[in-house]
Amino acid sequence: MKLALQLNVIDPKIGGVMIMGDRGTGKSTTIRAIADLLPEIEVIKDDPFNSHKSDLDLMGNEVKTAIQNGQTLETEFIKIPMVDLPLGATEDRVCGTIDIEKALTEGVKAFEPGLLAKANRDSAASGWNTVEREGISIRHPARFVLVGSGNPEEGELRPQLLDRFGMHAEIRTVKDPILRVKVVEERTSFDQTPNVWLENYEAQQQELRDRIMDYEVIL
Repeated sequence: MKLALQLNVIDPKIGGVMIMGDRGTGKSTTIRAIADLLPEIEVIKDDPFNSHKSDLDLMGNEVKTAIQNGQTLETEFIKIPMVDLPLGATEDRVCGTIDIEKALTEGVKAFEPGLLAKANRDSAASGWNTVEREGISIRHPARFVLVGSGNPEEGELRPQLLDRFGMHAEIRTVKDPILRVKVVEERTSFDQTPNVWLENYEAQQQELRDRIMDYEVIL
């Protein structure tokens, strides 16, 4: 599971990973933890699409127009975003829709970005999101790595969904009593002294970050 996630960070063209495993095996925790290994990226400040400062294919329309007109835009460094897709999320929540608040308070038509905008440049796959709502037409980059998790007890996934993922990983409940005790001890240690726990593993984390960045450069 960890290897599959790391490989997708190194080479997003793999196409994401679906992780299946028993309940309580740490799937969601591991997925969220991968964010700590991701490098910072430079984006246009206050831009809802995390637009790149120079790559036109990674810019929203407003930023692209400003750059082409010779304007100088302020940038900032942010961690690559990790965006959760809630169960039952609506199409408007995912793709974006008209900003009702601005429409009611200011009387203007404005676009409210969805999760695809927030996830743009979350590593990188390829794609654009086009939204047409109530007279608003917006097209923005939506490049991300899709990571899913599920429990086999809840039923099998449809082949059409599985085909969306480049990799599939299975994780099973730890049976070794020694490892189970170690998991509990590590969790207890983190709960009691989280800062000390993080410091103990910081060197290993940084080494892994450096390795990932080195592999990205090689690719």
